[in-house]
Amino acid sequence: MTTDGNNPGVSAPETKLSFGRRLRTSLASPKPIGFYLFLLIAVTVIPAIAIAAVLLHRNDAAQREVVQTLAEAMADSISEAVERELTGMTTALRVLSTTPSLTSGNIEEFYSRARTALAETGSYLILLDENLNQLMNTRVPYGTPLGRTSDPRSSRQALESRTATISGVFFGQTSQQWVFNVAMPLWPEDEPPRVLIMTRDAASMADTLSQSMLRGGWNATLVDQNGIVIASSFLSTDTGKPFFLDVTNGSSRQTARLTDQMNEESYIAIVDESQFSGWRVVVWAPAAVVEEPTRRSLRFLFGGSLVVIAIGTLAAWYLGRQIAKPVRHLAQDAHRLGAGETVDATSYPVAEATTVSAALAEAALDRKAAENEIRLLMREVAHRAKNQLTVVASMAKQTARTTQSVPAFLDSFQKRLYGLARSTDLLIAGGATGVELRELLLVQIEPFKPDDPTRLELSGPSFRLDSQAAQTVGLAIHELATNAAKYGAFAARNGRLAITWRIEEKMLVIVWREYLPALRHRPGESGFGTKIIERMIGGTLEAQISRKFHSDGLECIFRIPAHRVLPNDGRNAPSV
Repeated sequence: MTTDGNNPGVSAPETKLSFGRRLRTSLASPKPIGFYLFLLIAVTVIPAIAIAAVLLHRNDAAQREVVQTLAEAMADSISEAVERELTGMTTALRVLSTTPSLTSGNIEEFYSRARTALAETGSYLILLDENLNQLMNTRVPYGTPLGRTSDPRSSRQALESRTATISGVFFGQTSQQWVFNVAMPLWPEDEPPRVLIMTRDAASMADTLSQSMLRGGWNATLVDQNGIVIASSFLSTDTGKPFFLDVTNGSSRQTARLTDQMNEESYIAIVDESQFSGWRVVVWAPAAVVEEPTRRSLRFLFGGSLVVIAIGTLAAWYLGRQIAKPVRHLAQDAHRLGAGETVDATSYPVAEATTVSAALAEAALDRKAAENEIRLLMREVAHRAKNQLTVVASMAKQTARTTQSVPAFLDSFQKRLYGLARSTDLLIAGGATGVELRELLLVQIEPFKPDDPTRLELSGPSFRLDSQAAQTVGLAIHELATNAAKYGAFAARNGRLAITWRIEEKMLVIVWREYLPALRHRPGESGFGTKIIERMIGGTLEAQISRKFHSDGLECIFRIPAHRVLPNDGRNAPSV
């Protein structure tokens, strides 16, 4: 057996069971009303707070989606603006490449025309020979000694691909600035190839980024094919440095949550790569800045929840005290009521407590009245018991006269006693309101009726009999049901019994009609049942009785004055 190390000899299941029993006992033990008030407040407030948190979370998700959509649109807008700038430079190169002075080899004249054409544009023109040496550069006066291009890679790529090529950002030796080039190859007839380059300072692209409205901690950065910053709305000093987030991997369009390896800070970045240049526009923001509104709302919700719970706790404590005091007074009144003392109604701040106090005072008066009524009822019980004994004695005498042996007497007498007992049960259940006639008929016929429900039919309005009339009518119905089981409707296989009643000219009319295929027995001498019907119903209830044997069965009709059978509290006309 596994035992608890702290309590040897006690098994773990028993310990768990004991704990569960203690928990249930604790929960089932009486609690102060303040506890239930606090529980009510908690049940009301906590779901509301939970729903608010869920709605806040959904609202935050919707806002994030809107912000992300705006950031993506911003990235698209910046990317399109950058591509327009580069496309314009490429177009200008194509136009300049057709200048007659260039095609004829007059470089000095071409220099003069190009410098005039590009004035105030921020762009400069460079012409390279087949060895990538600079033949001219509009940044400096014509004839200034020039060396090789600072970006041979893009120029060589332009010659190899025979198409315009856009370089990444690099530090220009002539300009002493971070620049980028758009290189276009030239293939003059019967001459070696050349490269025509339009160059611009990288800082000029910052104007393109600044045209977008960046708010809420969002920034835009333009990086080249190698992840080097060309321009940024965050810090202009980042130009020429690797971008601090790795955005060189992935598809041409991505939205990612990236982490700065140096600072371990998380960022949300939307990356849009240009298919024309290979450059990437990165719209980014620190995740903490983007998520700060949500965190602020959560802090507000948490703080507000604590305040609401604190106020609810104080309210539960205060209300509990206001309710507990009247309850203690009511408990004292209840003890006085139990002792039979007089209780005075008291007014309390709580309306329900005032109502209970008034009810206790009224109950004290009712108790006095009930005690008096009990004495009357005891006398009534004694009177009814005497009546019952009188009926039983009469039943015994009449049964003895009509039976030939002790066993027959016992059987007949016992059945009549059972019928009387069933009527008595209904009297006790009905009390002062009386007994429903339909229930009395069913109770007395139940021991004799066949299994087929179609062989018994009851129909009539609701009608209640007083206790004395119910006993008399019950004995009569018992005798008729006994005869029906022996000789009448219930003795034959296809026999049927129909009982109807109605109110007619202030008379209760009960019709007992038996239907038989053929009437086999017509009793001549009146038996005990007939005497009960004639003496007790006819004499006691002043009823008119007619008894007739038809060819297909017995018919008995009872006409009883309604005022003789109505309960004492129901002297009004019966419902029909």
